[in-house]
Amino acid sequence: MTRIAADLDRRQIVHRSRWQKKGAIRLLYRDFHRRLIESCPQGRVLDIGSGTAHIKDFRPDILSTDILPFPGIDVVADAHGLPFPDGSFSGVVMLDVLHHLERPIAFLKEASRVLKAGGRVAMIEPAMTTIARRFYDRFHGEPVDMDVDPFAPVKIDPDRDPFDANQAIPSLLFATPAACRRVENEVPSIRVRSVKWFSLFAYPMSGGFQSWSLMPAALVRSVLAFEEKVPQAVRRQIAFRMMVVLERVG
Repeated sequence: MTRIAADLDRRQIVHRSRWQKKGAIRLLYRDFHRRLIESCPQGRVLDIGSGTAHIKDFRPDILSTDILPFPGIDVVADAHGLPFPDGSFSGVVMLDVLHHLERPIAFLKEASRVLKAGGRVAMIEPAMTTIARRFYDRFHGEPVDMDVDPFAPVKIDPDRDPFDANQAIPSLLFATPAACRRVENEVPSIRVRSVKWFSLFAYPMSGGFQSWSLMPAALVRSVLAFEEKVPQAVRRQIAFRMMVVLERVG
């Protein structure tokens, strides 16, 4: 193992290795990254929780941050305390990050702070729909606790593992109009612009970052095109992902 690899979390190394080996996952994440970037205004974009910085394969000029170092990460920082001046960015993008954060409301306040007026936060997260929740409960390694209050104050744990998670957090914050209104009340500088449901078949069949896959790369584009034709009312029951777009106001 090289000296650089020795200083990295083993889970990151495995993650990057599977990214390089699995053509299907690269195509799926290219679709995710496209959705995120297209949701932001023109200008400087910050990627939070970049992990192994694979978003740079899609947009090399993006500023990548993570709490753990890895080649491609530009700034190592905690998402709850970003080292950037107010109004530094037109967009903040996140992929599977919010459900790992210890204090999601504190983070949303911080994300709003670093955005320009009219700037947007775009995030893709697990969705606790009727079908997907059964999968996440039984087959996914990260827990789902729908009884947690994501608005409650949390005592900071300095020894917390950055990979700790609760996949329910995004749904608890954004899955209903009432929850969205509560987010807006807690963080008055943001408005929830959209909550969409997607990722029906292709991603679970790909196996994600597991070693197995039931989805050949050659089929990914066709399956994604089919998924786009499924009505939102149906997606709301079966989708594995939700995409949330927030806008900085004032």
